[in-house]
Amino acid sequence: MFKSLMKSKKNHSFWQSLVIRLPFGWLLAFFLVPFLIVLKISLSQTAIAQPPYAPTFDLAAGWRGVQTFFAGLSLDNYRFLGTDPLYILSYMKSLQIAAFSTLLLLIIGYPIAYAITRLPRRAQAILVVLVILPFWTSFLIRIYAWMNILQHDGPLNQLLLALHIVREPPSWLSTDTAVYIGIVYSYLPFMVLPLYATLEKLDEQLLEAAADLGCPRWKRFWLVTLPLSAPGVVAGALLCFIPIVGEFVIPDLLGGSRTSMIGQTIWMEFFANKDWPTAAAVAVVLVCLLVTAIVIFQNHAMRGSERD
Repeated sequence: MFKSLMKSKKNHSFWQSLVIRLPFGWLLAFFLVPFLIVLKISLSQTAIAQPPYAPTFDLAAGWRGVQTFFAGLSLDNYRFLGTDPLYILSYMKSLQIAAFSTLLLLIIGYPIAYAITRLPRRAQAILVVLVILPFWTSFLIRIYAWMNILQHDGPLNQLLLALHIVREPPSWLSTDTAVYIGIVYSYLPFMVLPLYATLEKLDEQLLEAAADLGCPRWKRFWLVTLPLSAPGVVAGALLCFIPIVGEFVIPDLLGGSRTSMIGQTIWMEFFANKDWPTAAAVAVVLVCLLVTAIVIFQNHAMRGSERD
């Protein structure tokens, strides 16, 4: 019996360690390894060959091939990014659009999530399904639909003219406004769902205690609900901000030449200019910026929780 007990414990520890290691294996295979490949390309030079960069790693050449490979790597592409204003402006534009879009999503998504949690359980389930309902349609089709809505003689301008809000149909397409509309519409569920999950778990007794102490409704929200929903706000902001920075489809279809985000710049370097090393360097810098910001924020949040 003792042997069988020890054997069952060993099996349990094996499966437990396997479950713990699987996510790390997934990250290693599908994040770290591709990132190292892109990093290697970013340290290479453009070449008229297949693949369009040099040097390439030749295992058949042995140790001399390894020496030749590392000798051919350089930081020239990263130096070039710092001297060309195109890339700097693309980074700044991407961060600006991502930050303002995330703020808009928070302003719109928080009341929606809060209102859903105030309703009965059955109504909550229906509204959550309605929030995720756009995901049942292709993302590209939804953006093309917005192109039709925002065109010069589209439904939006016809509605504005019918309501006598405007005298002449305004131009929506190829503007930052169209990009913000497309982004807010596409990413709204990513903001609402984390907020709803946090607000739904909020302890109502805390609000009742604040009300018993004479706290008005607006102050209960400001001092109790909002601080306790901070994890949902952070999760929703990160889920929206990170992919918006690298967004390509929405600014390419709804934006204009002035809305050149970093995703469009990477696409142009990869497919139009065939400059894989520069495009890889742009992508590596973008990933490093985002990861650094996330690590700093996590350290700040952990310090704040330790103080509490």
